[in-house]
Amino acid sequence: MRDPTIIAAVVLGYFGVVAAIAYAASKRGSMDAEDYFLGGRSAKTLVLFMALLGTNVTPFVLMGIPGLAYHHGIGVFGLNAAIVALGIPLSFWAIGYPAWRAARATRAVTPAELYATRLRSGALGVVLFVAFVVYTLPYLVSSVLGVGVAVSVLTADAVSLEAASLGLLVVTVLYTATGGMRATMWTNVFQGSVFVGFVVLAFVGVADHLGGFEAITARVQAEAPQLLERGERPMFAPAAWASWGLAISLTVIAFPHMLVRIFAACDVSALRNTCRLYPPALVLLWLPVVMLGVWGAVAIPGLEGRASDGIFVRLVQDAFGPWLEGLCLAGVLAAVMSTVDAQFLTLSSMLSRDVLLRLRPALSTADQVRAGRIFVAIVAIVTALLVVGKPASIFSIASFSFSGYVMLVPTLYLGLRSRWFTAPGAITSIVLGNAVLLVAWVQPTPWLGVHPVGWGLAAAILGARLGSRWGQPAPEGPVEV
Repeated sequence: MRDPTIIAAVVLGYFGVVAAIAYAASKRGSMDAEDYFLGGRSAKTLVLFMALLGTNVTPFVLMGIPGLAYHHGIGVFGLNAAIVALGIPLSFWAIGYPAWRAARATRAVTPAELYATRLRSGALGVVLFVAFVVYTLPYLVSSVLGVGVAVSVLTADAVSLEAASLGLLVVTVLYTATGGMRATMWTNVFQGSVFVGFVVLAFVGVADHLGGFEAITARVQAEAPQLLERGERPMFAPAAWASWGLAISLTVIAFPHMLVRIFAACDVSALRNTCRLYPPALVLLWLPVVMLGVWGAVAIPGLEGRASDGIFVRLVQDAFGPWLEGLCLAGVLAAVMSTVDAQFLTLSSMLSRDVLLRLRPALSTADQVRAGRIFVAIVAIVTALLVVGKPASIFSIASFSFSGYVMLVPTLYLGLRSRWFTAPGAITSIVLGNAVLLVAWVQPTPWLGVHPVGWGLAAAILGARLGSRWGQPAPEGPVEV
């Protein structure tokens, strides 16, 4: 470890800026329930775009994807980026826009609250709440693990994964509980700028350290040519590629923390502009992280299993001095905190609105905010306990969560767009989709080469149709778009 004091100074400076932004944001709001949980529904284009991008970009991108490319090569870019860059903006428009309109009309704060109100079913709200929590917690854990990996590499294990994770959780809880949605969205603008800027800087700097783009790519061609070819890897087979692409495109709109941020948009132009900005931004991020993983396979060979999640940080450590190592850690922190704060706030809002408010309908807005702050701390404690268990790789954990979120997509779409979809159809869709997903997940090999998420999604769509033979659709009909 080189000059840990400098690295620490850079990170503390980053924390100081985040704290200052959060403090300023906390002074701007009224801190009623809608302001605390949704920032007063006032997010304009820049804040909305950076909040959504920051929430979307996690250690799955900065740590998990380079780790995957380290073993499987450049095909990882085609496995994700092209589909993600188009699929996510389309899902924002197909589901996010009508959800935004419906949430404003019903004054809903959480996704479960919105769909329970539209389909007039408290049971559906409970089912959605449980599903969101079950899949958000492991995703939250994967985010925090990314910081632990980065810190342990940069400090040569002088700071443990557990200590780094705890520090991150404490800082994030403080500014999230203090300023609510407005603080998290304002800090996301800064955090997004930090991690996007550093990814581009790392891409150029590491390439230069390894002899230039042409030299390091030629070295990969000579030493590990399979990394520059798609090859016969099972993950690149047509059925597996298509099912994964479908999953990764659809899952983001089902993140409750993404939907809640969409609810916070001030007008339709902010959503429209965000859809336009998303494709180039995602390509700008995915190409560098994939190539860094490929280069790392020859620059630092021999990493196995979860150790490859640290390849991004190891390359930065070799290429840069302590100041940029500190900036690297700040970039990872920015990516993680911009997601974790959204997850904390969303889970706490669901606990407040979808559980506590149902039990105590007369609960004042001030008490809802107070409960939300307490729930933020509770969620952080649960996350810390799960991180201590040191579960599987970041990519594996995130893949599990992503697949589970996709099971909710038929309900999220049909609940806004359909004339025949009902609450029993939604519950049947979610339960059947998740049941098939879990059965397929435990199989030693994918059925017909299709990822479990593909089978689960098909079951969820079938369940939506079959279950909607009972119950009544939303009385308002489809949301006009």
